[in-house]
Amino acid sequence: MNLKLQFGFGMMDHSRNLIDSWGGGNVILSPRDLTCEQLERFSSDIRGLRGGSVWLDPQFYVPRADHERLCSHDYWPSDFETGIFWQGANLQRLIQKLDELNTKLKSAAFVLPGMLAKPIDEDWFVAQEAVIEEARTIKSGRPLICTIALSDDAVKDVSQVGELLERAETWKVDGFYVVAQHPSDAYLVSDPIWLANLIDLCAGLRLLRKSVTLGYCNHQMLIASVAKVSAISSGTWMNVRTFPPDKFIVPVDDEIRQRTKWYYCPQALSEYKIPFLDVAQRQGILESMKPDPALGSQYADILFTGVQPTTVKAFSEQSAFRHYLHCLHSQSRGSSKSTFQETVDSQRFSLDAAEKLLATLRSKGVFGGMRDYSDALDASRSAIQVIISLRGPVLSRAWSTL
Repeated sequence: MNLKLQFGFGMMDHSRNLIDSWGGGNVILSPRDLTCEQLERFSSDIRGLRGGSVWLDPQFYVPRADHERLCSHDYWPSDFETGIFWQGANLQRLIQKLDELNTKLKSAAFVLPGMLAKPIDEDWFVAQEAVIEEARTIKSGRPLICTIALSDDAVKDVSQVGELLERAETWKVDGFYVVAQHPSDAYLVSDPIWLANLIDLCAGLRLLRKSVTLGYCNHQMLIASVAKVSAISSGTWMNVRTFPPDKFIVPVDDEIRQRTKWYYCPQALSEYKIPFLDVAQRQGILESMKPDPALGSQYADILFTGVQPTTVKAFSEQSAFRHYLHCLHSQSRGSSKSTFQETVDSQRFSLDAAEKLLATLRSKGVFGGMRDYSDALDASRSAIQVIISLRGPVLSRAWSTL
């Protein structure tokens, strides 16, 4: 399973640095965060790096959005009427303008616009299928990637997810870009049915022999490897590690203004504010939080040199973000094994090891708050067990061909 970079606020330098250090990779560009001129320049920068490529996320999730930068792009419609937009000239113009922009950016695929489904109903299917049919007339030469954007309630409804999988069998596209709103906009999800349904959806789509990219992810989606997901995508701030639809309507980013540094402890699947590393050092367990050298991240090494972590000025916000993404890149690449059972076993081992370490850390007063994985452990295990029950035999047989 690969990691793509989900572009967000302030990610230009991070993206260039990481793609260069990884020797390749894909950045999913954000019209919300970049002007047309910036999109072109930045796309050229990424494609100029060895193995670098870009996708463009049209971010057409809320067509009546009024986010100034997003709506300023040439492809965005000046007016939107739900019933008539998906037929005739308005839809043709949207697809044509997006094709022109993708051509300018030399994107590796044509990610199609997709409205947020709340719920997944016939009106939503009509819009999805109209977009696909119109895009197929363009003959862009790029793989067509269908956007599936789902509200939290839609993901939690088993019947809606089942109907989506049934309809998707007929969609003539090359892959899917799935973005899903977290329940209550939580960072780490503790709702087992939401998580199980999302992973099952991805497995069903992969079994159609199409690529599946999960967008707006954090490290919890490493478990998507049991569905043989092609890639997950993640970024720096929380609003590119989850999918909050409101970010495409209003430009408010409170979390960015707060500028809190977090250290990602990959073996605990959790993140910690730096003062809690001081506590870990005081309690003699800081070394247990040091990342495995095999992950290849040296961005946080300075926190483990014996100096009190909060006094280490060199561990900057930049270091924290690059450490997170580099570790997640390595974890993603190592998450999918040669068989379904090996992948399941690996993910279970990771969760068990995280639980053991978390218990030790918490017993010594080291807490991650809302980024502590403890409350997400059972939901993650439950989702894996559901996939084993529902898809295990067929995934086992098809694994090497997916």
